Amino acid sequence: MTFYETVTAAIRDFATHGFDSADRLTKWQELLRKSAEQAGASSSRMEAMLNDALKAIYRRLVERGGILQRHPGVQRWTLAKFAPRLRAELDRRIMASSQLIRLNRQQAIEQTIRRFSGWASSVPAGGSKTTDKGEVKEDVRKALASLPFVERRVLIDQGHKFTASLNNILAVDGGAIAARWFSHWRQVNYDYRPDHKERDGQVYLVRNNWAQTRGLIKVGPAGYTDQITQPGEEVFCRCSYTYIYNLRDMPDEMLTAKGREELERVRVA
Repeated sequence: MTFYETVTAAIRDFATHGFDSADRLTKWQELLRKSAEQAGASSSRMEAMLNDALKAIYRRLVERGGILQRHPGVQRWTLAKFAPRLRAELDRRIMASSQLIRLNRQQAIEQTIRRFSGWASSVPAGGSKTTDKGEVKEDVRKALASLPFVERRVLIDQGHKFTASLNNILAVDGGAIAARWFSHWRQVNYDYRPDHKERDGQVYLVRNNWAQTRGLIKVGPAGYTDQITQPGEEVFCRCSYTYIYNLRDMPDEMLTAKGREELERVRVA
């Protein structure tokens, strides 16, 4: 039987007989769990889809150099230098995301069993003629029916998180000194976070970077990157950073007198 057919049969059985024995409930719990595990796309198929999606992001950003758009001034040889670390992040992210998919599926199945058990154990022995089987069926199926939507959102969210993580690794290892926040709040129908909109265009200093250590730049009004949540960190966040590596690209108010002197020295030289 399909999962839908199993749920229908289980509800019909309890509506007729009621909760007259623990064995009846246990039998249907086992049948529902087995049927739910077979319903829809398997965990292995979803994991394969996720792996393919993350690998496609890696090819686009790292192998084809797309990540450099967010790192003006960084050369391809620098990207190649840090490629092993970026590849390790791909492997780490695949493992963590696969575990998340399995956990979400298991939670949906257990929630389905709990919903059914909660209803079934409330039906008096001998059954009930007043049971609205359609309503009960809809309630029992709710968690599993919404799973494809949840899994699609996981695919999207993990992709954003992976992209942000790759950018962060390259920025830290490549010597970025600051980062400018970009929000999609202007996009029609995008459900942006108000505080992320306020960050749009703000420049955040990377704490203890080489330029700050040399006294060339100082923290600005926005503060440090480690004082706020990072792009992609919060659920379904699509924000991103464009990283700054050179003094000439820094806002004037974040340059020290020594930093301005250094810029002038370089210009004259």
